[in-house]
Amino acid sequence: MDKRFKLQFQAEKDGQLLREAISKFGISKRGLTSIKYRGGAIFVNGEERTVRHFLKIGDEITILFPPEEFSEGLIVEHKDFPILYEDDAFLIVDKPPFLNTIPSREHPTGSLANYISGYFEKRGIHSTVHIVTRLDRDTSGVVCIAKHSHIHHLMGLQQKRNEINKQYEAIVHGHIREAEQAIVAPIGRKDTSIIEREVRSDGQYSHTDVVVLKKGYTQTMDPITHVRLKLHTGRTHQIRVHMAHIGHPLVGDELYGGSRELFNRQALHCVLLELEHPLTGQQLQFTSKVPVPMRELMND
Repeated sequence: MDKRFKLQFQAEKDGQLLREAISKFGISKRGLTSIKYRGGAIFVNGEERTVRHFLKIGDEITILFPPEEFSEGLIVEHKDFPILYEDDAFLIVDKPPFLNTIPSREHPTGSLANYISGYFEKRGIHSTVHIVTRLDRDTSGVVCIAKHSHIHHLMGLQQKRNEINKQYEAIVHGHIREAEQAIVAPIGRKDTSIIEREVRSDGQYSHTDVVVLKKGYTQTMDPITHVRLKLHTGRTHQIRVHMAHIGHPLVGDELYGGSRELFNRQALHCVLLELEHPLTGQQLQFTSKVPVPMRELMND
């Protein structure tokens, strides 16, 4: 059985070049080169053709992509994780806190990517791990993983066009006065750190919308605010940096001024992911409930 990822469709125009017909699938020049020289193929009515072939209405086109090259440096591990949705294109999971999305040189094992590679191996899915929406280690919630490099490419284009809607809920220090606000402040790397970011004039354009859901107090009477956040850009540590910038760092976020006396991680959870299916065009929405410890912090 051929394990290569494939796309199939019918020609809708007489005399159209095959190259033009497949352009609707967003295959890049690099992708076409890969198909041609690295083990892929394009068939019309069962016969292999080049992209210069002219089509007739009703022709059956099959695009076979080259076999996925598994990441040699990714160690396969087997551990269950919550799956919200799965089809041939991608996998949506509910990432728990205290779990890296991808491995690092210092921690080559125990990441979500390691476990997904094990899941793919167990299910006979011939794919490497393509993370579409990445979360920090301490951040929990919805994560999207593409099952093929072409799907990853298409979803990357959606991200660049700001067509993927990601929303978070967080608990921050203090009481925020404004019920709603837009934080538009450029973010760049801090000169004295390879990890920490800050708002700076020469940084990248960054936009976060903030809506107050509830104000309250901890058991020790520290003022805190439960907020909903929508990202319009995807900068590293964007929510954490923007909230610290307005004087309300995330509870538990010591890197940006938060305190761990109340919570043992940054109180941040991705509650919603909306996107267009890269193959069908269907609008999809995936949600995840705020974890119990965060709700307990707000006395919910």
